[in-house]
Parts: sequence; C-alpha cells; structure tokens
Amino acid sequence: MDWLVTILDFIGQQILNVPAYLVGIIVAVGLIALKKGAGQVIGGALKATLGFLILGAGAGVVTAALEPLGGLVLAVTGAEGVVPTNEVITAMAADQFGAASAYILALGFVLMLVIARFTPLSYVFLTGHHMVFMAMMLAVLLSIGFGDENLWLSVLIGAFLLAVMMVVMPAFAQPWTKRVTGNDTVAIGHFGTVGYIAAGAVGQAVGKHSKSTEDIKFPKGLAFLRDSMVATALSMVLIYLVFAIWGLIALGPDSYQYMPGSEDGGAFIMNSLMQGLMFGVGVSVILYGVRTFLGELIPAFQGIAKKVVPGAKAALDVPIVFPYGQNAVLIGFISSFVGGLVMLLILATWLGPAFGLALILPGMVPHFFTGGGAGVYGNATGGRRGAVLGGFVNGVLITILPAILYQVMESVGLTGSTFGDADFGWFGSLIGLTVQAESTVVGAVLAVVIGVVLLVLAILWQKRVVDKGWVPGEAHQQFVDEQRAAAKEAEKAAAAAAKEAKAKQGDA
Repeated sequence: MDWLVTILDFIGQQILNVPAYLVGIIVAVGLIALKKGAGQVIGGALKATLGFLILGAGAGVVTAALEPLGGLVLAVTGAEGVVPTNEVITAMAADQFGAASAYILALGFVLMLVIARFTPLSYVFLTGHHMVFMAMMLAVLLSIGFGDENLWLSVLIGAFLLAVMMVVMPAFAQPWTKRVTGNDTVAIGHFGTVGYIAAGAVGQAVGKHSKSTEDIKFPKGLAFLRDSMVATALSMVLIYLVFAIWGLIALGPDSYQYMPGSEDGGAFIMNSLMQGLMFGVGVSVILYGVRTFLGELIPAFQGIAKKVVPGAKAALDVPIVFPYGQNAVLIGFISSFVGGLVMLLILATWLGPAFGLALILPGMVPHFFTGGGAGVYGNATGGRRGAVLGGFVNGVLITILPAILYQVMESVGLTGSTFGDADFGWFGSLIGLTVQAESTVVGAVLAVVIGVVLLVLAILWQKRVVDKGWVPGEAHQQFVDEQRAAAKEAEKAAAAAAKEAKAKQGDA
C-alpha cells in the first residue's frame, strides 16, 4: 500500500496544495465543457494560473513585509506566548500524520464534488492550502482519538468532515458575500468564515447610517490618498516608523536584528520605511492577480456549472473580496490587530489564569488577511463603523478560538503552535473534544453526527435564506446609494453654477 500513499501524497501535496494548479485545471475543464478550442483552453488555463501565481507573489511580498514588524512589536511590548501559524503546526504534524492527511485530502475533495453535485450546496472549494490545513488538523485529532489501529476510520470520517466544511461554510457566508460582490457568481472559500460572518452581522447592527469606507473624502491637499495603493503604503510606513522609533528607544542597538541589513540606527529606520512601501506593493499585486484570474475563472466556471455541477459556484480565497473595499482592507487589518491585543490582555489577566488558556500573540499575517476580509464584510453591511468593529470582532475571535484549540492540540501532544483562523478554532475544538470520548465507537458516531448536523443546517440555510434572495445590510446599502446620488447631484449643481458664472463673466 506504500505506492498508494505515495500517489495520494503527490496529489494532495503537489496538486491540491497548489491553488494555482487547481484553478488552472478547473478553468481548463470549464472551457472544455463549453467546447472551446484547444488554444482558448490552454490560454485561459495559463492566464488563470498566472493570475493566481501573481496573487500568491503579492501575498508573499505582504508576508515578508509583515514578519519583521511582527517580531519588532513582540520585542518592544515584551509579550510572550504562542503565535498561531497554520504552516508551522502543519509542518510539525506532517511526519507522524502525513499519510492520514493525504488520504483525507484526496477522498475529501472527491466527496466535496459529490455533495456539490447532489445537494443544493453547489460550492466547489478551491483554496488548496486551506484544504491541506484542515485535512492535517482532522488527521491529527482523529488519529489520536481513534488510535493508529483505526486509520481507515480516521480517514473516512476525516474525509467526510473535510468535505462538509468545504461546502457548508461558503453556504453560510453567501448572503454576506453577495452583499460584498453585488452578485451571486462566486463564494468565499477560506476557513476564517465565522469571522467574516460576524463582521457582516456586526456591521449590519451598528452601521445603518454609516458612510462607506470607499467614500472617504480627502481634503484637496490630501487628494493623493484617494489612490488606495498610496494610502495603504503610507499607512504602513507610519506604523513601521512608530514601532521602529519605539524599538530604538526601548531596545537600542538590539532592535537592529528585527530589520535585516540594519547595521546602525539610520539603516534601521530606512529599512523600516522600505518594508512599509513593500507592503503597499504587495497589496497592489494581490489586487491585480485577483482581477486576472477571476476574469478567466468565472466565465470558464459556467462550463462546470452546466456540465459537471449544475449551478456551481467557485469558493475562493479571501483576497477575492479585497477589490470591493480597498480602504476597508486596511481599516479591518488595523482593527483586527487591536482586537487581538485587547483579547491578549484579557487572556493574560483573566482567562489564562482562570482556565489555563495559552496567550495567543497577534500574528500580522492572519490579522491582515482575515482582518482585511472582515473589514470588507463589515463595510458592506455597515460602512466605516462596520469595518472598524467587524475587524475588531475578527481579531477577538482569532485570538480566543486558537487559545481554546491549543488546549485540545496540547492534549494530543502538539505544543508550540496552533491553527490560527477562526473556523479551525471552533471546529477543531468541537471535533477534538468529541473524539476523546471513552469509546471509539461513541466518538466516531458523534463526529459523524456533527458533520450531518452541519450539512442539514447548511442545506436548510441555502434553501430558505440564500436561494430566496436574502441579502443583509439593505438599509445601509440604501443609505449609501442615497448619499452617493446626493453627492452626484451636488457635483452637477456645482458644475452648472460654475458654468453659468463663467458664461455671465463672458457676457460682461
């Protein structure tokens, strides 16, 4: 059976773990289903693949720019604890649980397509790295819970649970995603979904009469800030410089180590400035990559929708929503980081001592991607207040939920890190506690029941809410539309008055 493990591991790690390949394959299949020529199939698949690679390159630039800042923030604040990192915990578990995760990943992807084909949950989850993370988490929890002698049971249940999560979470978020995108063509396929739903719900509750982040009016002297690339870069430059100066004051020359290539104070400051600028570059690259691959994916996906999974929607990574609220991304990121700091303080002073929860330090990367997404969802339903409070709530969730999950992971022997995004936290904790039942049979039955309950709830939600066209934040959207219409009328009136005044001046 070693050859089968090798093949499944190759499929899981080298194909399904590379979203660009997966997106390219999906586009090719869709174009073939549409009976396009070979040239169109190859060209569309390549362009979609390149677009996703461009997105990944931008994400890499953003990550590289955030890492020095994260280390510097932890150093100057003196915080100690666990930084939740999906990649780290997956690597830690790979040696012992890699084979189980490969089986779960391959079988789970097939089961997802079956569920999408034969239920109303016609979502195809295409965020490959999150498939891998969820498969690994399930492999760890189920293998420990059921024992090595029951590997087949861990694989079957893990594949079922993975498939369920890949179709139900996009369904639960779809009303809010439709509000963000303005249509029903794509879904969110990212296991930070609870944070996005919470942000959208908070925005709806607090932001009925709050203006959109995208309608921020800058004074003429600050007109350059209307360019989102400039505004994003400048904001991050200021954040970097604040912590760089703080680092010089608090740490002195010891702070240089947190900015590569810094041999003195001057180089340290200028390297900090450069990292802020590179962050702006990375965000711009992400936005370009999203536009590129979506331009190919959505038309091609109609082929799959018609031929393979009727009515299918691609569930894609969170950066797909960034173009719909570029100012909201930055606001949500900062608010999420603040929420993480507040929750860290609560953990340190109350929840940690009382319940033994680990201190979860705010990682810049998860707060940017999930916080930025939460800001967009919050803005879509509640404007500026929604973006701020939605991002804040997301920051709280991705701090407290990993702290709870860390206890579960620690109980099975994995320490030092944990999975970071919101859905890993609540779902992993639920499954981890379930499989620790006294009897393997009881644990297996309970795990399956959880999956079935989620599936049934999602089907009911799809039929009774999503399919009936409910979209949250109607009152806010009406307010925004009225505000924009009034602004346009004011601009027209001002232009007409200026024209009339000029005409009178000419007659005189």
